[in-house]
Amino acid sequence: MKKMKPGTLVSQIIIWIVIILLTLSCLLPLLNMVAISLSGSEAVAANEVGFLPKDLNVSAYKKLLGDAQFWKSTWISVERVVLGTLINMFFTVTMAYPLSKSRKRFRAREVYMKLVIFAMLFTSGIIPLFMVVSHLHLTNTIWALVLPGAVPVFNVILLINFFKGVPEALDEAARIDGAGPITILLRVYLPVSLPALATVALFAIVGHWNDYFSGLIYMTKASRYPLQTYIQQLTVDLTQVTDANQLKQLAAMNTRTFNAAKIVVSTIPLLLIYPFLQKYFVSGIVIGAVKE
Repeated sequence: MKKMKPGTLVSQIIIWIVIILLTLSCLLPLLNMVAISLSGSEAVAANEVGFLPKDLNVSAYKKLLGDAQFWKSTWISVERVVLGTLINMFFTVTMAYPLSKSRKRFRAREVYMKLVIFAMLFTSGIIPLFMVVSHLHLTNTIWALVLPGAVPVFNVILLINFFKGVPEALDEAARIDGAGPITILLRVYLPVSLPALATVALFAIVGHWNDYFSGLIYMTKASRYPLQTYIQQLTVDLTQVTDANQLKQLAAMNTRTFNAAKIVVSTIPLLLIYPFLQKYFVSGIVIGAVKE
């Protein structure tokens, strides 16, 4: 067995220590949040909750999951994620593919690239965007949530750089065989670009799921709120409680417990999706972020 040099061993130990510390910095706050959501009101108010629940109770989850509007908003968010991700992926791929070609094959490339960079650095602002959505009569519809961000410029640039890394020989061989641009994109570029596509898809999913501000400004009816917007404004209203059992449940939790439960519930879908795309994520970011 080959012995490791002392300097290399020290470096490995330092690297593992840093990795463990970074992992704990992400994991421990999440564990604390779960513990708070499952703890009693008095223990949370006294800051006695660490990484394990104290005075275990699930009143916050009963209040949240027992709300009919919660499930309706969850369905709106799922619909938004599916529809928005498909739209994002379509426009990202179809825009990145021609812009990844040289000036000889796409003469207007530089003009479009300047427009892309300009759009990434400068935005129109909230008021003009709201006026456009309003005049198109898209308010209180799912389209108001997905169309304003249909072309994520950062994802386009990421995919452009990845497409540039695809060997030109594959493109030339396909053209010699008589394949057109669309066929080359579907049969050559997309199959070898799974890491970048998975990364872009993950960005789109997370962006649509976590966005609460769009629902706040484009939806005038609370019944049309996506999940993140709904749980952001959801509070415990004691004046609406008439049942003694409900009042007892609400007394067992406070604002911190309820907010922690909202965070945990809204995070679970992302935690379920991420493991399936994680193996592509790092390679997609590294390859797509480096221009050869």
